[in-house]
Amino acid sequence: MKRMALVGMPNTGKSTFFNRLTGAGARVGNWPGVTVDLLGAKILLGGHMVELVDLPGLYDLHGFTEDERVVRHFLENNPVDLVAIILNASQIDHQIAIALQFKQLGIPAILLLNMSDEAEKLGIRIDTRRMSETLGMPVMALSAKFGKGFSEARQAITGMLEISEQRPGLEDLKGKLAQDDQMETQMRTIISQSVQYPRMLAESFTARLDRLLLHPWLGLPIFFGVMYLLFQGIFLLGAPLQDAVEWLLGMIDQNVLEPFLATSPGWLHGLVVDGIYNGVGTVASFVPIIVLFFLFMAVIEDTGYLSRAAFLMDALMSRLGLDGRSFVMLLMGFGCNVPALMGTRVMRSRALRLLTMMVIPFSLCSARLQVFIFITAALFPPKHAPLVLFSLYLMSFATAILTALLFKRKFTSIEPFVLELPPYRLPTLMQLWLRGWQEVMHFLRRASTFIVIGVVLVWALTHLPPGIPEASAQSFAGILGNWFAPVLAPLGIDTQMTIALLFGFVAKEIVVGALAVIHGMEGNALTQQIAISMDWVQAYSFMLFTLIYTPCLSTIATLRSESRSNLYAWGTVAWSLGLAWGVSFVFYQGARALGY
Repeated sequence: MKRMALVGMPNTGKSTFFNRLTGAGARVGNWPGVTVDLLGAKILLGGHMVELVDLPGLYDLHGFTEDERVVRHFLENNPVDLVAIILNASQIDHQIAIALQFKQLGIPAILLLNMSDEAEKLGIRIDTRRMSETLGMPVMALSAKFGKGFSEARQAITGMLEISEQRPGLEDLKGKLAQDDQMETQMRTIISQSVQYPRMLAESFTARLDRLLLHPWLGLPIFFGVMYLLFQGIFLLGAPLQDAVEWLLGMIDQNVLEPFLATSPGWLHGLVVDGIYNGVGTVASFVPIIVLFFLFMAVIEDTGYLSRAAFLMDALMSRLGLDGRSFVMLLMGFGCNVPALMGTRVMRSRALRLLTMMVIPFSLCSARLQVFIFITAALFPPKHAPLVLFSLYLMSFATAILTALLFKRKFTSIEPFVLELPPYRLPTLMQLWLRGWQEVMHFLRRASTFIVIGVVLVWALTHLPPGIPEASAQSFAGILGNWFAPVLAPLGIDTQMTIALLFGFVAKEIVVGALAVIHGMEGNALTQQIAISMDWVQAYSFMLFTLIYTPCLSTIATLRSESRSNLYAWGTVAWSLGLAWGVSFVFYQGARALGY
């Protein structure tokens, strides 16, 4: 089997090209550091089955960030038949060094000048034939986003794979570093011979928009205003979709499950309907809202606005011992903490990585979002619900900032912050579709493992031992809740909510499903029951604790693997637990003291 690797700087459209070539769902983002794992796919090109590997973005093959090491180690240990080097055509002058570095290694390569449409709009003209002759490798102009030049590039890749031979492993990397000065001279020669720039670049739409969005005083208020409008849009559009899903689930329950299980034993009916179906179904009803959240975030991310947010926040983050990239990872954690933790590999400084990884678990991830949407819909009127949710996002930032302030002396870094601001672009419908589809598939994978197992365990704990009233103090769940009552009662969290929190340690999606199982209800009935069983002060205290306390097992495992330290991972868990208790205690007791 042939093997081809995709390489290039971050934000050059490498993953977009990977998706278009393979039809796979690699994540596409418009800011550095998205691709942190080795994405692979097997495709048929010509007469060969080809393994295509999307390597992490790198700025320098001879650099020493985690991603740059990953690329070098992969090339050193895996024979490659062809390297496809993807560069941004509008920034060819400072990206072509990557092509020269790979040329020196002697690996068969093809240079793909992506975003050629943007280069043309800027008046940049590239003589690909002359550049090809100088480099000694094929050079193709294309737009992976819109497919322009893609067929020609695919044909050229297929032709090269027919004749390529596997290269030997990299040898004596230190010796090759000495050739960097010669490479820089050669780079200037190639650019002067092959690239023609206009005498004066016209002011672009990006520059005009940045004058407003990056304004020293207006930039941050605009950003937080955009985020607030995002939450308003989620509630406005998501509510009818959620109602439709709940109606569909109710119809399935009445017309399929109930008739099918009418003659089954009571315990089986309870397990399937009250346990698995109600638990998973309640979580599934939030999928439309989660998909909407990711679609809106995809627009913000893929347009390039997320990079601007990092730039705006860098001054503040530097005072916390972090930098703008740390803020980007916090925002990335809104989707899932795990890839955000892995994204810190773009940082060279270990201290900066550790401090950033310590604050990422406070990001309000999509799993927590399900819990908060459910409770805010039950306890707060529609006009207040977006404000409540927005306040939790602000609290997410506040806890991250507090953590950074307290631990920045422990993790001191002097690594400079360098961030490339890409031009503004609109994501394609295909990119949005892939993002939404990925979230649906992510839910189905979680539902098939953590959520189903979790709700079954909750059902068993609330119905055993045999002969006791469901979810009573005599059940195993009641006994567990009573054990933790002295700790959580001062926070306004009762026994039933305690059980949900315990299972939330495994995965936060289980919290809502656990409440459905505990109360034996779903949909509007469950919402009404939650509204009866607690007031808004208890509800907000519970949400604060859920926001801050121990992240899910997947996040803890990633913290351990990325930090390579058990002490660090469990210390982070202990800190988040203590902080969650303290914040919820202060809020709950303070609100009660004020008469609420």
